Amino acid sequence: MRASAFKETGGPEVLRLVDLPDPEPGPGEILIRVAYAGVNYGEIQHRLGDFGQPAGETVPGLEASGRVTALGEGVTEVSIGDTVTAYLPNGGGYAEYAVAPAVFAFPPAGDLGRPLPVGLDLPLPATSTLPPTDGLDGRVGDSGGVRGGFAPGVGGPDRLPDGLDGRVGDSGGLQGGFVPRAGGLDLRTAGGAALVLTTAYGVLVGAARVAPGDTVLVHAAAGGVGGVAAQLARALGAGQVYGTVSTPEKAEYARRSFGYDEVFVREGFPEAVLAATSGRGVDIVLDPVGGPTRLASFEILAPFGRLAVYGEAARHPDLQLPVLPIWKHNRTLTGYNIGDLARRDPATVRAHALSALALAASGAVRIDVTEEYGLADAAEAHRVLGEGRNRGKVVLAVGDPA
Repeated sequence: MRASAFKETGGPEVLRLVDLPDPEPGPGEILIRVAYAGVNYGEIQHRLGDFGQPAGETVPGLEASGRVTALGEGVTEVSIGDTVTAYLPNGGGYAEYAVAPAVFAFPPAGDLGRPLPVGLDLPLPATSTLPPTDGLDGRVGDSGGVRGGFAPGVGGPDRLPDGLDGRVGDSGGLQGGFVPRAGGLDLRTAGGAALVLTTAYGVLVGAARVAPGDTVLVHAAAGGVGGVAAQLARALGAGQVYGTVSTPEKAEYARRSFGYDEVFVREGFPEAVLAATSGRGVDIVLDPVGGPTRLASFEILAPFGRLAVYGEAARHPDLQLPVLPIWKHNRTLTGYNIGDLARRDPATVRAHALSALALAASGAVRIDVTEEYGLADAAEAHRVLGEGRNRGKVVLAVGDPA
């Protein structure tokens, strides 16, 4: 198979197109013929060596879409021939074939739902709003194409996401009689969905414990996770949703694309946020940036506000935080890491993914794919993302899944 891989850490140039043996799925795994792969900052960290040195040719890629071509022992969640969107905790998405745990593979377009594991509920709060959507919204995105990551004819004013039967489970959420079929996600959009949707939902629900009426601030508001986080926060009942970005151009894009109440340039954001909230501050800050941005975020937390961290995009040295100001000012610091959660509690990752995909299928959340590169151009995709020139979601077009 063709793959974009690296065998030494460094800049984007270490990514090269290589020929590698097709992988084989082990017990509980599936083999996917990849159509599209998402490009994420975590893969840049992987290439830079933040996760350790590579052992031979290493294929990055934490999410992908495509068609299932082989099943490992014990797999019952999917069948050969199914199209899926998958989270790949061990990487491998930048290749014509990728192995994924079956538990992290989901149908991306119109497939009939399959029964969920017994007792697994989908934690959609009763306050969630699922706005009617009957297809593409007709607006033109930065890439020049028609915007809207959902297929025509999906959703309706009184309709639950496909696959949800409306029963209430023990957790208080909608009961998962079936896997929600993400009927609104074509394979291109689905290639950049599994990681960003699951991460945004997990940091909001699991780490930040979003509640109805909460005021939310999202750093990196114009990126893949930031864009869906704003929409998910709305769907989960949040009140005002603000964002920060690095440039005025990105601020305009995020406001126009993702429904923020206001988006601020990150330099000087504390004063802007406090002014917008009449001095109260916000209930939740989502921070993948780190460094000085993280420190400043403490100062804009309302009483019992939560600073939820889920990345270190600025690559600053780790902070040494004093504890006294946290309890003296009624603040909370919390974190989210999908890799750790996938190892220790895969059922929760699956539940978060299913809930987020259900909202995407309903049209409540849209992934804006603005950049597409070929597999041979993965290095350029990394260069654009690493230099902060991207807006929305970047994907690699890998191959035809047919």
